[in-house]
Amino acid sequence: MSQYQNDIQAITSLKQQQGEGWNAINPESAARMRAQNRFQTGLDIARYTAGIMRRDMAAYDADPSQYTQSLGCWHGFIGQQKMISIKKHFNNTDRRYLYLSGWMIAALRSEFGPLPDQSMHEKTAVAALIRELYTFLRQADARELGGLFRQLDAAEGPARAAIQDKIDNFVTHVVPIIADIDAGFGNAEATYLMAKQMIEAGACCIQIENQVSDEKQCGHQDGKVTVPHEDFLAKIRAVRYAFLELGVDDGLIVARTDSLGAGLTKQIAYTREPGDLGDQYNSFLDAEEVSLDALGNGDVIIKRDGKLLRPKRLPSNLFQFREGTGEARCVLDCITSLQNGADLLWIETEKPHIAQIGGMVKEIRKVIPNAKLVYNNSPSFNWTLNFRQQVFDSMKAEGADVSKYERSQLMSAEYDESELAREADERIRTFQADAAREAGIFHHLITLPTYHTAALSTDNLAKEYFGEQGMLGYVAGVQRKEIRQGIACVKHQNMSGSDLGDDHKEYFSGEAALKASGKHNTMNQF
Repeated sequence: MSQYQNDIQAITSLKQQQGEGWNAINPESAARMRAQNRFQTGLDIARYTAGIMRRDMAAYDADPSQYTQSLGCWHGFIGQQKMISIKKHFNNTDRRYLYLSGWMIAALRSEFGPLPDQSMHEKTAVAALIRELYTFLRQADARELGGLFRQLDAAEGPARAAIQDKIDNFVTHVVPIIADIDAGFGNAEATYLMAKQMIEAGACCIQIENQVSDEKQCGHQDGKVTVPHEDFLAKIRAVRYAFLELGVDDGLIVARTDSLGAGLTKQIAYTREPGDLGDQYNSFLDAEEVSLDALGNGDVIIKRDGKLLRPKRLPSNLFQFREGTGEARCVLDCITSLQNGADLLWIETEKPHIAQIGGMVKEIRKVIPNAKLVYNNSPSFNWTLNFRQQVFDSMKAEGADVSKYERSQLMSAEYDESELAREADERIRTFQADAAREAGIFHHLITLPTYHTAALSTDNLAKEYFGEQGMLGYVAGVQRKEIRQGIACVKHQNMSGSDLGDDHKEYFSGEAALKASGKHNTMNQF
């Protein structure tokens, strides 16, 4: 017997115990409302989705073709429509998550207005967006089930059994969210408090980066400053304690390293003995050997291998790493994080290059054989130019004639139909599958796609509507496509919950219910 049928029986029994005061209560209506509200708290969601991610990680370990994906969403409605679309096209939500980007919160969700990705937005905005996303996903469940219940009421014979089966085996829109906590928004205690709020809102997976919190920069901009490992590990432990306190024992932590593009550190690491973690961190500093009599006023010196070394300190009071040490620092960061409680890694790169990513993962896996990455398929990369240049370089290395191509101009539309462009597009198409197989990437995400799609679709509509096309710009460019593609939002009253409200009015008021979905509702035109 299904949970829905069990609930009908349980509420029927409860109604009988309560006597005449409950005569107007319909157990089947109450069971329907219960089915439409499967997840009653954010912690219910966090525990459920953590289990999904753990199972997906095990499946990936067994077969790297089973990688997972997500798109960044900046509003609950965007996340909802994404999951409705996925269910429509693929009939399930398997291995498809949501991503919550700190960049998009800063740019789109702050009361200060648009901000750069520098942790200047309100820290409470992160948990607020998680709650909003899950509110919309839960409403998507309620809306779809409501439609099935109405179909069930109207059906007869074998058709009724088929609809009941859809209800009993309903696939929820609720999926894991990988949520960005930036660099923790302060010290380890601040990180713990913020992580708690995010988990309570429903986050099963928190991504944290090794930048200095008050110097934080977008991973694809200059000026990034990292912290010594012990500082970062304290924040990883803070997030783990938050998960454990709230009973989300399977909660996941993504440890992100920005060391590949970060040439600076705010601190010289504390070291107890040669070769310890602090000493390894300091070994990457850009330092020169000095004698005591050569020291200047205010100079900082460290002793390594019996030598006195003066790290290069900038006017900003930051210390500089040696050029060319980024990949080695990334490898050390990743190994250290996995050895100290992180579950997944994130290496922020400057280009989408499988050999580069795979080379670092190969070194990490010498120590941690099942190390796995979350990878940012970032809109900050010019994907077309990057892959055309990669193909150009491959062709040139193989001795092919590349004289008809200008490497720096490969973005030009004049190359769109060329052999080089076709090969580049094919590499882009298979990038995620190839990188999952060759570079240990378990999860592929695009951080800001819906930021860009909103801008692009609005530009297209504005151009046509305010131009010569007038109303046809909207009808041909939006509504007609919605109808023909089966976009549920074309019935926007239904999507906003109007039919759900009518169901409830009927439960509460019976024949006296004043419903919105009558014959004069213009949604009937669709």
